[in-house]
Amino acid sequence: MRRREFITLFGCAAIWPLTVRAQSAMPVIGFLNSGTSVGYAPFAAAFRRGLNEGGYIEGQNVVVEYRWAEGQYDRLPALAAELVRSQVTVIAATGATAALAAKAASSTIPIVFTTGTDPVALGLVGSLSRPNGNLTGVSNYVSALGEKRVELIHQLVPTAAALGMLVNPTFPDSEQQANDVAKAASSFGLRFHVVNASTESEITGAFATLVQIRASALLVAADALLQSHRDQIILHAARHAMPVLYPWREAVVAGGLMSYGPNVGDGYRQAGIYVGRILKGVKPADLPVLQPTKFDFLVNLKTLKALNLTIPPTLLALADEVIE
Repeated sequence: MRRREFITLFGCAAIWPLTVRAQSAMPVIGFLNSGTSVGYAPFAAAFRRGLNEGGYIEGQNVVVEYRWAEGQYDRLPALAAELVRSQVTVIAATGATAALAAKAASSTIPIVFTTGTDPVALGLVGSLSRPNGNLTGVSNYVSALGEKRVELIHQLVPTAAALGMLVNPTFPDSEQQANDVAKAASSFGLRFHVVNASTESEITGAFATLVQIRASALLVAADALLQSHRDQIILHAARHAMPVLYPWREAVVAGGLMSYGPNVGDGYRQAGIYVGRILKGVKPADLPVLQPTKFDFLVNLKTLKALNLTIPPTLLALADEVIE
């Protein structure tokens, strides 16, 4: 071996352990989500913005280990256990099922959750103002808005006789969401039908069922799998000329008709801020669970026109954001 080659190899060997040690010295965040990396890309980006606000930049002074369940909720316990074995510094458990899996996996690693259901009722925390143990986070309450969503879709399509709701039956909160909407639909004199889907092919079949039962409008349940497949749902809605109201603003930005709910992306940003504070030494029990103070109603006028619908001026006036 030539002397120059030996020096080069020796130099690389000396630098490599230093690089590894430098990277391992960074705090490691475990990001656990029940959806897909593609479907939840905007929310993961919002989470990183929150980290940035706290002075943490992925790859520079913090490492993020992502674990995606791909809509298969039964994978979450194993993924959470994997993060615990990796001795991550803190876990960002995004979604109710991910939060429950993370809590079951560790009682010592700090956990910051986002959830669309009541975290006290789920057993994640003892109270919103003073969460006990190693968990805190953001509660978006996207699941408890059925009555308002039915009211909005009824104002847009007042002649509708039948209302459908697309739910993922494997999601623990799906039954409660459907019950809330069923009560609201009954108060408006609407026939109500639940259509189930937990795979891409079942989403296609669900729309075929909606056509058969002559549903005039559709609500989409708040669920990680359905969020991950929102583009497919938007495509089917356009193909079948179906007015659809979503729980996420991102769906309207992507071409969906309407949405109503808290800004879920901002909830992820706030979770990122909380993770940053915990990395700086704040205990989860000292951080109250954050709740949304504002709910946004979005309308996509281009989609409205494509469906040959006219929105009442009173309803349009309620819109917080209009996509043109």
